Amino acid sequence: MVSEKKKQELVKLKETLEKYPVIGIIDLFKMPSKQLQNIRKSLRKEVLIKMSKKGLISLALKDVKNKKNIEKLNEIKINEPGLILTQMEPFKLFRILKSNKSLTYAKENDIAPDDLMIRAGATNLLAGPAIGELQRLKIPAMIKEGKIHVREDTTVVKKGELISSQLAGLLKKLDIQPILIGINLLAVWEDEIIYGKEVLDVDEKLYAKKISDAYISALNLAVNVGYLTKDSIKILIQKAFLEAKNLGVNAGIFDKDIINDLVMKANIKAHALKEKLKI
Repeated sequence: MVSEKKKQELVKLKETLEKYPVIGIIDLFKMPSKQLQNIRKSLRKEVLIKMSKKGLISLALKDVKNKKNIEKLNEIKINEPGLILTQMEPFKLFRILKSNKSLTYAKENDIAPDDLMIRAGATNLLAGPAIGELQRLKIPAMIKEGKIHVREDTTVVKKGELISSQLAGLLKKLDIQPILIGINLLAVWEDEIIYGKEVLDVDEKLYAKKISDAYISALNLAVNVGYLTKDSIKILIQKAFLEAKNLGVNAGIFDKDIINDLVMKANIKAHALKEKLKI
């Protein structure tokens, strides 16, 4: 039986959902409380972050009014769900949350975000028992000038693999912070459309280049087929003028715009004839 407290929380959650045009589902799994509070504080004027039980969030998304397709957010796999609500457009929201992420030390059973390599060279570890930790993890090491040196670049964990307790401890001693923490925005609802993380995570420079390349290709096509637009008209007029001028010069037509070219052409022919006749 659902308690009265949960019923009231569900009502408030649905009322909150109805107020905002942009609603995102976030995963707060392993999100440190301190970092979450800092992000909340920095974004409080632009976004509202709501945390609740997975079941209540699911019910609220199913029952909320005037939000067609929003219940599809329930289909996303998530560990510790939360909601982020805003007036901000989805791509800007994702960009801001991504920029608020920071690196931290790995913990046991964290998943490696990328291949993790210990580089060759001096470490910050003094000669002592720590060299045994490196060797147990199959990292070739030696003592040099009182410090532990890694002999060669060594990959200690592959992307997607779990980080062991032993490796997490060593990485901390080496002051290596491989884990990026922040609010993990999985999807956003706006105007009946669900935008997944893979859509929201746009490389702005690459996207701008693609738009620029598309514009240049379209302009070239318009010029080549003679299609008139506000961008192609100037190029087409210039092209037509040059073609008309070349035709006039080749046909020997006297015109104020090509008379200089005809005189130059005649001079070149006269000079060539003079050279040939050795006059």
